[in-house]
Amino acid sequence: MTLKTNKSITKRFKITKNKKVLFRPSHQDHFNAKDSGNITRRKRKTKILKGTIRKTILKLASRT
Repeated sequence: MTLKTNKSITKRFKITKNKKVLFRPSHQDHFNAKDSGNITRRKRKTKILKGTIRKTILKLASRT
């Protein structure tokens, strides 16, 4: 019997071909008027997840 993939993980994270975990941090879409230009540009980017939490996300996302 195969395990089900955790759907909340697949909606929040993207896993690339080389097993990098990409995510978009919170607090990026709303109330940005008072932020400086550098911070606004930094908020546009997705980030790469590192560390032990990355291994957990990979396990939950690729249960086939």
